[in-house]
Amino acid sequence: MDWTAFSLSLKLSGATVAVLLIVGLLVARSLAWRRFPGKSMIEAIVALPLVLPPTVLGYYLLLFLGRRSPLGSAVESLTGETLVFSFGGLLIASVIYSLPFAVQPMLQAFESIPQGVREAAWCSGLSKWSTFWRIELPLARAGIVSGMALSFAHTMGEFGVVLMVGGNIPDETRTVSIAIFDKVQSFEEASAGSMSLVLLVFSLCVVSLVYTMNRNFSARVRG
Repeated sequence: MDWTAFSLSLKLSGATVAVLLIVGLLVARSLAWRRFPGKSMIEAIVALPLVLPPTVLGYYLLLFLGRRSPLGSAVESLTGETLVFSFGGLLIASVIYSLPFAVQPMLQAFESIPQGVREAAWCSGLSKWSTFWRIELPLARAGIVSGMALSFAHTMGEFGVVLMVGGNIPDETRTVSIAIFDKVQSFEEASAGSMSLVLLVFSLCVVSLVYTMNRNFSARVRG
């Protein structure tokens, strides 16, 4: 078992979830409550990674993050390092690739909150920020937890985008999925099997925990 690659995957997944918690809430709440021109296009762009092949998305991310791009050249001029084939670039790619897994459950949770609940909170003297913090977040908790867990598990198993953007640099971009691929290519079936089993059990535990937490939360709400 390549624990270095596994720990890097954990680090990448944790950082991705931390970013998506903020970005996902902003995007999901805006899509749930606001009406604006081009909303359908924004929703389609957010959902695009669900249907776009990882290699295609990885190719465009290479162009977006490469040293010839405005973002890539700006980062290189400031830090002396490139975004491509680095952990920073891998994080940006993972956030974009996992965005729909975070936004979709959050969006459904916010949309399920009746408008009358928010209006009643405002009439009671709560500000919009207090309403969001004390009313909307607790009611949308199940969707938020689901989005974060799905994003975490999805990032742990990323392969195509990781390989395209990060390559296979030990201790830098070599995640557990890349390590499994290397073992298969080297005909080290025992090592590939053990790592695959660990990743399978880990992902199953994460998803099972989410279902259990959401079931308990729904039971408390009904009670």
